[in-house]
Amino acid sequence: MTRMEQHPRRPSGPRRPDGSDRPGPDHPHGHVHTASHDSSPGHGHSHGHGPAAPVSRHLRKVIAAVLVPFAAAVVVGLVALWPGGTPSHKHSGVGFDRQTQQATVTRVVAVDCASVHASGGAPAAGPSATGGSPAGQRSGGTCKKATVRVDTGKDKGRTFTEIVQPDQSRQLHQGEQVVAAYEPTAPRDLQYSVTDVNRTFPMALLAGVFALAVVVVGRMRGVMALVALAVSFLVLNQFILPAILQGSNPLLVAVVGASAIMLIALYMCHGLSARTSVAVLGTLISLSLIGLLGAQFIGWAALTGNTDDSTGLIHGLYPKIDMSGLLLAGVIIGSLGVLDDVTVTQTSAVWELHEANPSMGPRGLYRAAIRIGRDHIASVVNTLVLAYAGAALPLLLLFSIAQSGVGTVADSELVAEEIVRTLVGSIGLVASVPVTTALAALVVASDRREPGTGAATGSRPAAARGGRGRRRKR
Repeated sequence: MTRMEQHPRRPSGPRRPDGSDRPGPDHPHGHVHTASHDSSPGHGHSHGHGPAAPVSRHLRKVIAAVLVPFAAAVVVGLVALWPGGTPSHKHSGVGFDRQTQQATVTRVVAVDCASVHASGGAPAAGPSATGGSPAGQRSGGTCKKATVRVDTGKDKGRTFTEIVQPDQSRQLHQGEQVVAAYEPTAPRDLQYSVTDVNRTFPMALLAGVFALAVVVVGRMRGVMALVALAVSFLVLNQFILPAILQGSNPLLVAVVGASAIMLIALYMCHGLSARTSVAVLGTLISLSLIGLLGAQFIGWAALTGNTDDSTGLIHGLYPKIDMSGLLLAGVIIGSLGVLDDVTVTQTSAVWELHEANPSMGPRGLYRAAIRIGRDHIASVVNTLVLAYAGAALPLLLLFSIAQSGVGTVADSELVAEEIVRTLVGSIGLVASVPVTTALAALVVASDRREPGTGAATGSRPAAARGGRGRRRKR
């Protein structure tokens, strides 16, 4: 019977004392099986089952000499730039910068639009609220007159009316939970208007389903991933956004914040190990490249970062914010999540290949792992481009309706901004594959583990050792 046929019957626990059921070191499949299921200390590594084999003390010192100063610099940056809260300002009443309260539609009745216009009824919400034309602009058809009750704030229990045109995309229904905008300077009858629908329940339900799926499939890793996600949002909301609003340099804030998120998320999800540290280094180098390219091409393309109502409102409220710097900060933060995926995958691939065949040198490891990386990067870049295209689909439809040429569309600042964002991020992703693969190959191939670490010293294959540190007889 061949060794491959013996594998399915061999238990995944400790090896038999005589080692007779284990394949020799010349069989590459034997190394994969040993690395995945060996329960002796220092031999297990991650196929999703356990931690990577420890590296030598010397190599840990080298990695620490690089990452410890970097982590210290990130901490110093967080302390120096910490905003201490979002700066207060007087609400402008424009767009998202409005006072809002929760409300409920208590009654909806059909009325003639002509009579509403003639009597000067309360106007309907504008296009931002219901997606249609205000009342009074159309005189025919059947409108809806909704009575809305304010449920929060100092005017709790107060009611107001909302006229909904028949052609508006969002219709109000009795019992529906809505968001009401409040403008204290307007006449009393016009102080409140429906601006949106309350989506708290479906959004919370979807988030719960997502968290449950992550925990069920990922188990403890999934739990740690959710914790890391929560920490990432905490850094974003408590540091990055308030610091930019306080007037700090958006690029500097993004670099410090993204570095903090990277360190916390990677080490929390993948453990404090040399393998994770190599992924951190690969991510850091790739982020630096994205920052340099982004700064250069945003300047060359003369992108202002002020291209829509939201950015215009931000610039109006906080004119000191560098909008082009804010654009670059968004490129860096937006690329971080995909970079983490690529660098961790490539580092794990190199470690797995090394455990499968410890005799491979750095060149062989690099060549084998880069083939995996090419397949990965092809799908990741396509995903990134389609994600941006999907987000900008309404804009692309407008250009299609106007029958604008490709050159005209690409030259407009709205589209050019997305092109620069996509291509700069994609270049960083592509570069992260060879960079991280080369780093990982050099680290694992040059490692000389010390006696007592549970791994082979020099070039001795780890899989050729006994279950408790004894060499297997050849």
